[in-house]
Amino acid sequence: MKIGIDGRAAKWYRGTGIGTYTYQLINSLNKVDSKNDYLIFLPNGSSLNLKDNFAVETAEELSKKNFWDDVRTPNTFPYHDMELYHVPQNGVGLSENINCLKAITLHDIIPLRMPETVSDRYLNIFNNELPKIIENCDGILTVSEFSKQDIAKEFNFPKEKIFVTHLAAEDIYRPLNKDLCKKNLCDKYGIKDDFILYVGGFSPRKNILGIIEAFSLLDSTIKKDLKLVITGKKGISYELYKKRTEDLFISSSVIFTDFIPLNDLPTFYNASKLLVYPSFYEGFGLPPLEAMACGTPVISSNVTSLPEVCLDSAILINPYSISELKLSIENVLTDDTLRLTMIQKGLLTSSLYTWENTALQTIKAYETILGT
Repeated sequence: MKIGIDGRAAKWYRGTGIGTYTYQLINSLNKVDSKNDYLIFLPNGSSLNLKDNFAVETAEELSKKNFWDDVRTPNTFPYHDMELYHVPQNGVGLSENINCLKAITLHDIIPLRMPETVSDRYLNIFNNELPKIIENCDGILTVSEFSKQDIAKEFNFPKEKIFVTHLAAEDIYRPLNKDLCKKNLCDKYGIKDDFILYVGGFSPRKNILGIIEAFSLLDSTIKKDLKLVITGKKGISYELYKKRTEDLFISSSVIFTDFIPLNDLPTFYNASKLLVYPSFYEGFGLPPLEAMACGTPVISSNVTSLPEVCLDSAILINPYSISELKLSIENVLTDDTLRLTMIQKGLLTSSLYTWENTALQTIKAYETILGT
């Protein structure tokens, strides 16, 4: 097979789910496939070290002001011999003028299900461009069975042309010395106390207000020497979240770290008492899997893709129930047997997901789309 892949998100969007997926997909295909030929469109300065059956075409550098604006400009294809071209970033940037079969990875359809939780720019892409993109592609890859059913229903797209390729935690997420991790966080971030952790974006879809509310209700003996650490770039919702901590008189116990470099995230997971991830909607949801891979208990939602990803290794709660979230946090923090069981199950579940498996599933999807 001769496969082309738009790899721009591997550099321009690294640190997000789509950027991580694109980087790891190319990296893992490079590890497992010496048979097929790949042409990867990458910006200058990308760190991927590719084998001889991987050729690189330099992608044009644009404004770098906004990923979605930049990536909407398709790559150019003079004289390229491809049988299949794959765009991993929800199909955005898929050119109509390609003389080969076309595939996209559509991670989820959150803008269509919860439009109030995304930017106007992103919503416009989904409303005005995505239907045409889907008409122009010969196969769709997605990241969960939940998303497959969601996509098929929304676009009336044949299920036999939608292929599930689960994601995985990156190799940096593994159990580390917890005392050393706590010391590192104290030295670098000034976090001295025990804490529960949230990792992810600041979208209202992530239910950060619910986390803050539940934390405020914890039993005083539990909350006394405990912090809530909320990581992620402070988006437009930050002031709302900060004000809520002040209204609830817990602002001194809630730490907003702002953006955390990728290499520091395993330290946060390992040092935390548990991860809370009561999201209202996820196409996959990597943070629970990353936390499990670090040996950290997880409380997550019982909706959308999260039960599929977490299996029986997390406590799954109704994200609309603050009391259920609060009680689950208290149970994990006070029941040592429960914590140990969750840690053991989480490590097992996280080991079931590997990027090598993602790559192998992707190759099978390519073969099916091409009829080989």
